[in-house]
Amino acid sequence: MESYALLLAATLNAGTVLALAALGLLLNEKSGIVNLGAEGMMLCAAIAGFATVVHTGNDWLGFVAGMGAGALLAALFGWLVIWLNTNPYATGLALSLFGAGFSAFAGIAYVQAKLPERTQWVVPVLGDLPWIGPALFRQHPLVYVTMALVVALVFWFGRSRSGLILRAVGESPESAHALGYPVRRIRLAAVVAGGALCGLSGAYLSIIYTPLWVEGMVAGKGWIALALTTFATWRPARVLLGAYLFGGVTMLQFHLQGVGVEMPSQFLDMLPYLATIVVLALISRNPAWIRVNMPASLGKTFTPSS
Repeated sequence: MESYALLLAATLNAGTVLALAALGLLLNEKSGIVNLGAEGMMLCAAIAGFATVVHTGNDWLGFVAGMGAGALLAALFGWLVIWLNTNPYATGLALSLFGAGFSAFAGIAYVQAKLPERTQWVVPVLGDLPWIGPALFRQHPLVYVTMALVVALVFWFGRSRSGLILRAVGESPESAHALGYPVRRIRLAAVVAGGALCGLSGAYLSIIYTPLWVEGMVAGKGWIALALTTFATWRPARVLLGAYLFGGVTMLQFHLQGVGVEMPSQFLDMLPYLATIVVLALISRNPAWIRVNMPASLGKTFTPSS
């Protein structure tokens, strides 16, 4: 039983990395913008957050630095795509390549660096419960913040005026512009906020989840997060469930190795990516269902008329 509690705890931890990045990309796509640069933003945020903690010893400053790095890169992406009308797919890929190269260069001095002693977070009383305590109530606060963020986004998209305006921009920017809404500024705000969440994900990865810096340590999680938005049909609650599903698949490989299951390590390593491909293949069999849930202007440029 203890091993299963540890597996569940590890699943929540791994799923938080994916959930934060996917929620950031969801904000982008709800406004009609596709950003393929999550991998690069997460890598730059990972080294920014890790380096900040190395020099300050403060995890929360590291998270702020990671969010700042992600938001800055997202702002650059937004300026190019939203104001200069560059191709969003090519720009996103360029951002991923830039992030991979820049983070590798900036992180050379931090490969052997070590973070201060980690604090063991425990929810009073609940953390001492048998089985459920180690599984659910000994997580880092950001795990619970991510869950709360999902609830907040559900209500924000469905009940708040600003959330409905964002969705309207994603569905029909022309109509939103005709009603007097600043479509490009709304899209830029969504892109920057989404980049900050991707940055928080990258910082969490290098500060809490690992915690260390290694070149290319995001290892495709940005692409899985991108796939999660489609898997979840652009709904925050499903994003969280999907993130935990893929997080569980990732942790399953270590659990199987721990219980002595004899399987090639290469097969276990590919499980998360295999699951991503299978899920996307199944979803793509019903394109009408995707079209119903997908923001109508997703990936389409918008130039306001004078």
